[in-house]
Amino acid sequence: MESEKNNARPEVARHLLWGAVLFIAVGSSLYFAFSAVHYRWNWQGAWAYRQEFLRGLGMTLLASLAAMVLSMLFGVLFMLGRRARLVPVRLFCAGVVEVVRGTPLLVQLLVGYYVVANLFGLDRLIVGIVVLAVFEGAYLSEIFRGAVESIGASQRESARAVGFSPMQTYQHVIFPQALRRALPGTTGQLVSLIKDSSLLSVIGVEEVVQKVRSMNSAAYTSLEGYLPLAIAYLLVTLPLSWWARRLEGRFAYET
Repeated sequence: MESEKNNARPEVARHLLWGAVLFIAVGSSLYFAFSAVHYRWNWQGAWAYRQEFLRGLGMTLLASLAAMVLSMLFGVLFMLGRRARLVPVRLFCAGVVEVVRGTPLLVQLLVGYYVVANLFGLDRLIVGIVVLAVFEGAYLSEIFRGAVESIGASQRESARAVGFSPMQTYQHVIFPQALRRALPGTTGQLVSLIKDSSLLSVIGVEEVVQKVRSMNSAAYTSLEGYLPLAIAYLLVTLPLSWWARRLEGRFAYET
């Protein structure tokens, strides 16, 4: 155990070193680029609206977290539906996935708000979260389906030979291996979900992008709002990617 920790320390140090080099390189490039165009910064105007920025960031995190949970649920349901024995269920789930993946999220949000929300009297935030979750869930279902179908038929036959029921086969044989194979694609899709949440502003949800637009208009600024926005998204998405890599290492066994 102690030797593993000792071996991990040089690797962490290398990652920190290369991260620092990358940060300095990107920072230097941005500094020289903005110096060349003689951009006049107005951070005081942006700082005056910091509370609005934080409220918008909180709304983005809330909507993204709720959409993540729902998208995982929709992804599993669509995946199981596409593998169902009943033809109507299989065709319905396949149709929903293809329609959702084949149309822009912006259009789906507008239809959801102006049609579904007005028809049933739903809050725009709820509609936005559900539409975002269905959109990302359609992509997740294909990731899950590919991971499940990548498990060899011989393993299913072996599980059946030792007396496993179909549920036990999925629980003890298929899902543990499929989880490892689906992790990279799932992580990328969840990161995409966080960034796609910025489109909720088109239906009037006061998330962080909407707040930044209002802040820039009120303070007569441009980049002073969008640069902190980019940093905020990085601070949210990078830990998610790091956590997924840790999970990959934890489930890294031969299949």
